[in-house]
Amino acid sequence: AAQGGSKTSWELSVQVDQKDGDESMKFKMRVKGDLHIGGLMLKLVEKISKWAPQDWSDHALWWEQRKCWLLKTHWTLDKYGIQADAFLRYTPQHKPLLLQLPNMKTIKMTVSFSTVVFKTVSEICRLLNIRRSEELSLLKPPDDPSKKKKKKDKNSPQDDIWDIDLLSGGPGGTGPMYSKTMTATYDPENGMPVSATSLWFGENPLAESQPNLPPAELAKLYQPLSLVDKAVNNAGWLDSSRSLMEQDIQDEDKLLLRFKYNVFFDLNPKYDAVRITQLYEQARWSILLEEIDCTEEEMLMFASLQYHICKLTMSSEPMDNSNEPEIDEVEAALSSLEVTLEGGLPDRILEDITDIPELADSLRLFRPKRLTLRPYKEYWFVFKDTTISYFKNKEAAGGEPIEQFHLRGCEVVPDVNVTDKKFGIKLLLPVADGMNEVYIRCDNETQYAKWKAACILASKGKTMAYSSYKSEVKNIQSFLQMKSLAPPPGQATPDIDTMEMNAECFVSPRYAKKHKTKQLTARILEAHQNIARLSLMDAKMRFIQAWQSLPEFGINYYIVRFKGGKKDEILGISYNRLIRIDMSSGLPVTTWRFANMKQWNVNWEIRQVTIEFDQNVTIAFCCLSCDCKVVHEFIGGYIFLSTRAKDQNETLDEELFHKLTGGQE
Repeated sequence: AAQGGSKTSWELSVQVDQKDGDESMKFKMRVKGDLHIGGLMLKLVEKISKWAPQDWSDHALWWEQRKCWLLKTHWTLDKYGIQADAFLRYTPQHKPLLLQLPNMKTIKMTVSFSTVVFKTVSEICRLLNIRRSEELSLLKPPDDPSKKKKKKDKNSPQDDIWDIDLLSGGPGGTGPMYSKTMTATYDPENGMPVSATSLWFGENPLAESQPNLPPAELAKLYQPLSLVDKAVNNAGWLDSSRSLMEQDIQDEDKLLLRFKYNVFFDLNPKYDAVRITQLYEQARWSILLEEIDCTEEEMLMFASLQYHICKLTMSSEPMDNSNEPEIDEVEAALSSLEVTLEGGLPDRILEDITDIPELADSLRLFRPKRLTLRPYKEYWFVFKDTTISYFKNKEAAGGEPIEQFHLRGCEVVPDVNVTDKKFGIKLLLPVADGMNEVYIRCDNETQYAKWKAACILASKGKTMAYSSYKSEVKNIQSFLQMKSLAPPPGQATPDIDTMEMNAECFVSPRYAKKHKTKQLTARILEAHQNIARLSLMDAKMRFIQAWQSLPEFGINYYIVRFKGGKKDEILGISYNRLIRIDMSSGLPVTTWRFANMKQWNVNWEIRQVTIEFDQNVTIAFCCLSCDCKVVHEFIGGYIFLSTRAKDQNETLDEELFHKLTGGQE
């Protein structure tokens, strides 16, 4: 059969899988090597129609041993290299999948097992009404040895499964609303969703946040996570450039749909009800299960926002969106007018270039690497352009500074505790072989907001002359106010609410153990006074923004071995940088920014990723906790997402995505 296959005929085994899960049938076909795939499928259908008349249009051939689809129907068996020992399956391309959404609800959905995962996710998001599908992907849950034994036990609270096909009349579903709803959901003019609620018979249940779990249920889901645990949980991201079937995913397997890339483009309450709610849910669970660290003060702020959101979701007439779109439209019109007037640069320079604002204040400084007994020392600081200089005192400011910090490309990390009146800024300043740490301590909230906003702009190469400086100051002030536990000045303390509050639902189990319920309830209600006036949508947006401003936000961890290194280390990948982390101490050793990256590639034979940066810095590492494709795709994916622009009308250059994430130089 191997030689001259096109001349002689031989027997080929094909298994035919039925769509509705009925038993599959096995056939032996007499074929020649010059038969093309389309012809083989035709022969098959003729043969089986006698036994099982049905629509075979979704079926395609799958080559079991090679784990690949035979989708090029004009290719011959010879060209594919198929011989008599091949075992083929004629199987539906769309199969049911169990998807756990960010809100921990599991849905059953029929999806494509033959297109690349990037496309499959895009289709899932279209059906669920989530814009910007490129920010999400599918994650294999880590193996849980305890689940293996009791696979059929479906009594856990997370397992009431919504069948999306039946709800929405999707592929394989019977819902009569499907064709109407899809036209209602998308405006054909610009491909924008008209409303986020029209895919269902009424309100889209995915746009509503889920009630918090009772503390006992939450405690079952909680387990303390080390950096190594986090690396293991992150290993299961599917390869976006291959299909589900090629990655050993079977019918009705369970996968997690999650926001993978932590850059959320153009979040708009008017179009993004589902996207914002699911993002809020992912943030909420990461706080409750301590997948991300936060301070006690922040935990209370997150608790008060959850309490507020629960209250508004449960109340029969939520405080929100009836008049939100109008405000939205006015704001959108104003900002687009601003863009038009400024030639597409909404963050415009306000002052004349010759008159860039400066800051000058007495602040305290601490350098952790210098061996000093008195950590913080007072100096006179001047912030000019994108540089901070400090002097012995105000009088010395006319002369040479003791030292200057150039902030372009630096990391700005908050070091704050509002209750203890601690307002610090940690700067990680880029140097050739990594980062230098500097701590600056301010006296009060106003000073902190001004200096931190200036640092954030300077890290992006912008000065205080930009219009975004004022809004950055405002954002920082409102975030500090949310953390503050005293009611804002001039605001009467609201009556303690009558809604039963189970305070332990709103904080992580470890945190709940540290406090008496009564004390916890009082502290959450106290923190709630700062946000009691927010609408439902605003509260979710605030939660997402507060989550984004946590120092650890958006870092995915992997266990790697650096070339020339003697021990395993942790590599953190964020949207703008790579962080080398010491495994035993958990502290960052070096940071490399994507902005300084010249090129990167993978040596697939030895599974090694090599990255070249400016100033002749090259790093190479092998991934130990996952396939190196996972890490490579994260880096390429973030670079791809940084190329998006508002005027792209949501069409994506999928080819560019695969080019950047595929692993060729």
